[in-house]
Amino acid sequence: MSRHVLVTGASGGIGLAVAERFARAGDEVVVTARRPEPLAAAADKIGARAVPADVSDPDQVAALVEQLPEQLDVLVNNAGGNRVFDEAEPAGLAEVAKLWRTNLEANLISAVLVTEAVRERLRAGGSVIHLGSIGAERGAGSYGAAKAALASWSVGLSAELGPGGVTSNVISPGYIEQTEFFRDRMTDARRTALVVATHNGRPGTVHDVAETAFFLASPGARHITGQLLNVNGGAFTTR
Repeated sequence: MSRHVLVTGASGGIGLAVAERFARAGDEVVVTARRPEPLAAAADKIGARAVPADVSDPDQVAALVEQLPEQLDVLVNNAGGNRVFDEAEPAGLAEVAKLWRTNLEANLISAVLVTEAVRERLRAGGSVIHLGSIGAERGAGSYGAAKAALASWSVGLSAELGPGGVTSNVISPGYIEQTEFFRDRMTDARRTALVVATHNGRPGTVHDVAETAFFLASPGARHITGQLLNVNGGAFTTR
């Protein structure tokens, strides 16, 4: 039986790869993102349904939910990224606050809003999957802090959803090629350093993350919840 899946931030990169993986398995996939045209093209490419929305905006999240199925099996909170990557150094406290709020809203608040909006629709045996980042372990400013907060919130969410048979986990990627994360600022030296930091000597791919998400939503992962799974080739290790 096909599942109902919602993937946020799915107009490209990791989000699109995750959505494609579920669609390829025969699941009914809804994708959302802020930019309508790239989202529509992505949805057409993989056979998903596109519903444009800025999921850091409560009103747009409420409108999004009205277009979803009555029951949902998988939610992938992928929307986010370092929204202040190209911003100049803040000139004062007001600008500092604005930049920090921008990344917190994009990476943490968006996930909270979408999850709260659909939690009554989550079916037993379902999964909520959040996209974190190795930046949470590396002190990456407001972006890293937002991803660290996301991981902390997911633990409490796991305890809340667990009695209903729904899991909550975070995937924390390292350097992943085929994304727009670094814009056009990735130098050859920086890429080499990121690859050398891995144990397997290669960059990650969007498909590495997509397959991990697909597993976390599978019957074989029903006892995995409240966890953070590093997908970084050993660039950051836990024990």
